[in-house]
Amino acid sequence: MPVRPEAMRDLVSEYVRAVHTTYLDHLAHLPPAVRGALPLVATGGLTVVAAAAQRLHLVATTDRLPALDGPEVELAGEHRGIAWTVRFFDPSVLPELGVLADDGPHDVRRVLGIANAVYHLTVAGGGALTGHHAQHSGVALANQHAKALRDLDRIRRALPGRQHIVDELGVCARLGLDRAAALLAGDLTSGRVVPAAGVPAASCLDAVLDDVNR
Repeated sequence: MPVRPEAMRDLVSEYVRAVHTTYLDHLAHLPPAVRGALPLVATGGLTVVAAAAQRLHLVATTDRLPALDGPEVELAGEHRGIAWTVRFFDPSVLPELGVLADDGPHDVRRVLGIANAVYHLTVAGGGALTGHHAQHSGVALANQHAKALRDLDRIRRALPGRQHIVDELGVCARLGLDRAAALLAGDLTSGRVVPAAGVPAASCLDAVLDDVNR
């Protein structure tokens, strides 16, 4: 039988809670200042947009959203002092979500108007909204963010005076801005790293780290 909207919202909210609690608990052993720099912690509070297109998209952002309007709904959560709200959008609230030919992450964020994504998870369907799946997502996200922080810090130490460009590369890697990351990688390595078209931004960061390590 079809799942009632209220039950589906609760299911999604619990999924987000499981992702966040797993993420925060998994990295609780890190030094305080390192934990404070983690994207999920440094925000001091964020909104997770649950956008139902062809798939379910969970987009965490620090972008400011307007007050609830009409049928819009949001649910709040908190763990280890980190608070968040889950805001729900589907084609009945945002019709553009229902006509996307391709609900890739960039297209969904464009429809939502979100420029700064702390993370973007895509869930295939209701059957994947399990606590087990959420825990795997939380661990993977935590490891990804922690590794990026370590790698960026190593690059900053290797390239003193160019920290602002390294910071830009970190933003590109987090947002998946592949072309911009490729340009910054070439700049930081004086042209030694020339990523091919379509190389993911995270791979550009790895290539720069390999270059400075050499």
